[in-house]
Amino acid sequence: MVLELIVSQGRIADRSPGAIPGAALAAAVIRDITGLTPVVIGTASPPKTDDWSSSLPEAKETLGALQEAVSDILDRGNRPLVVANTCSASLATLPVVARINPGVVILWIDAHGDFNTPETTESGYLGGMVLAAACGCWDSGFGGGVEPTRVVVAGARDIDPAEEGLLRQSGVRVLSPADTSPEKILAVVGDAPVWIHVDWDVLEPGYVPAAYSIGGGLVPDTLRAIFEAIPSDQIVGIELAEFESSDDPVKDTAALSHLVHAVSPLLPMK
Repeated sequence: MVLELIVSQGRIADRSPGAIPGAALAAAVIRDITGLTPVVIGTASPPKTDDWSSSLPEAKETLGALQEAVSDILDRGNRPLVVANTCSASLATLPVVARINPGVVILWIDAHGDFNTPETTESGYLGGMVLAAACGCWDSGFGGGVEPTRVVVAGARDIDPAEEGLLRQSGVRVLSPADTSPEKILAVVGDAPVWIHVDWDVLEPGYVPAAYSIGGGLVPDTLRAIFEAIPSDQIVGIELAEFESSDDPVKDTAALSHLVHAVSPLLPMK
């Protein structure tokens, strides 16, 4: 399968200033090392702290365009690589993936469960509600269809109490950082097709900045080992989200080197 690169540049509930430029920087580095030409979706706008009920309709155009682009790539028999500003972009991608690949395992590599609903969210942040929407626990307007028992949240360590109950009730498998290893991931995935999602807050702070970083995370070598272990022909798509760029090019360059080190097994190098 041919990899096709998409970069999201429209605000999708962004609350921090570095996510949109961070996605652009990450996509540019991936372009340079792979030769892939990124398709840009959306137009940048400033961050703000708003409730999901405002940020979701505001992002409708960007999400719709992302959904169409990913659907087209999958329909061509190719593999999307989505570099997203926020995890909220997955409201568009996951329902399409589940429709086209009904037996898919969603490998959600994230410090958070992202399994809140409008009834349980404490922050009102749309990005914390993505998986629950994709699994049909609430209606985002972009579809569901993901079977929760085929979702693996790996590296999780910051889950709200109500969210934890919903994850358990829905049958989502949650792996702590200590349990997130190539062997464990392979055992869970089996021979199923896999959609890989990485939120960079899954890493220990200090490697790849993310807006909601929390201690006790993975290191890039662990991620790299997981991606080396998963058979390439099982991977139906990849998304990378929440790299928070800074005003310091030296720091950004160092962070991007960790990012590339982690995901290079997934990329076709020039």
